[in-house]
Amino acid sequence: MRFPWSGAGLNPVFASPPEEAGVSEVRTDEAAICPPVGQSLHVTPLLQEGDSVARGAAVACLRHHPEVRFAAPVAGRVARISLLPGRKLSEIVLYSDPGDAAERHDTSATNNDAGLRRLMQAAGFWPRLRRRPFGGMPAPEEVPFAVVVMATDTRPGAPDPRAAIEGQEDAFAHGLEALAHLSQGPVIVCAPSDAAEGWHLLSDQRARVVPRGPRHPQGAAGICVHRLCPAGLDAPVWDLHAEDVAALGALLATGVLPMTRLVRIGGAALRTARTVRTHPGADLRELTQRLVVPGPHELISGSALDGRPARWLAPRHRQITVLPTSRDVRPTHWLTAALRRPGLGTPAIPTAALNQAFGAALPAAPFVRALGAGDDESAMRLGLLSLLEEDVALADYVLGEGGRLSAQLGAMLDRIRTEFAA
Repeated sequence: MRFPWSGAGLNPVFASPPEEAGVSEVRTDEAAICPPVGQSLHVTPLLQEGDSVARGAAVACLRHHPEVRFAAPVAGRVARISLLPGRKLSEIVLYSDPGDAAERHDTSATNNDAGLRRLMQAAGFWPRLRRRPFGGMPAPEEVPFAVVVMATDTRPGAPDPRAAIEGQEDAFAHGLEALAHLSQGPVIVCAPSDAAEGWHLLSDQRARVVPRGPRHPQGAAGICVHRLCPAGLDAPVWDLHAEDVAALGALLATGVLPMTRLVRIGGAALRTARTVRTHPGADLRELTQRLVVPGPHELISGSALDGRPARWLAPRHRQITVLPTSRDVRPTHWLTAALRRPGLGTPAIPTAALNQAFGAALPAAPFVRALGAGDDESAMRLGLLSLLEEDVALADYVLGEGGRLSAQLGAMLDRIRTEFAA
């Protein structure tokens, strides 16, 4: 691993083999609908195990907002519905059928805000939106202060969003126009600085392109939100991927929500890296089974920086990372581990690398100090409400084993959300 420097941000490099040429179309035999990482969803299943379902048809809905539905990523049969206590969604697993029947929605009433929202919620598009502060999908009637579209991704090994929407420029422009109708403020497209002029935009200029550099975290959604339109308790900001914007445009044009996703598979435990066009909730084992070097390994949905071990491709992830694991892992005696680990967390020492890990978007020293001290007011003033755990993953990586900023940020956001709701 190394850190080439130039400008704001860093370029962490993780070992990965050369990539195969071309993009393969892959539909896995099984797929799953799962909640986003770190989010609990109270749902009501709309089907039973064994029922057949078309691609894009509703499988479940939010328990307290039944108008918001979750759509099947593939056509097939419902294999398993797993709910946690409180009817919280764990996973809904589908067996894929050879056919590809797709659910078609009525788009005749989308010429106003209410009709557009109803379509997005009924078609299963609403969960693709993410709000800040606090993360998760927006409330059904929420009006964003601004919408940030991520047409760049600077995570190590991430696929280029421009490739994801190649040939879908008209659908992308149509999706931007629809988002502008839902927002009381601008729609901001964050694009790579070397291609910021090539995007199709709205004729009324409510969408604008902002160039972002090639180093992480300049392509992290939270850093972009903080720099361009900071989120507040009463000023929510939505963010979503450019590929999802094109999917929204296609939904409005055809009545069918596309269930495709450009995903890059990389990592040190592979024979070869690969880029595939698959679907949300794809089976990671099937996608990687012919690519993995023999031996123990770990499948991660997401990047090497902020991904999580998983069986299924997480709702917002567009990377799969496969890392080797040690064959001989001997458990450490609890007393030895306690003596080696400090009783209190190791303080984070601000360095030039840590400043760059925040993309020079906010002052590292005061922000890290506020997180460590639990100073909610100072952290909010410095930009906390625009960020989620994934946005500080690079800072944790720079800090090494002492990095606990993601956990501290998540705990602080949970505390503020509880107080704000009360």
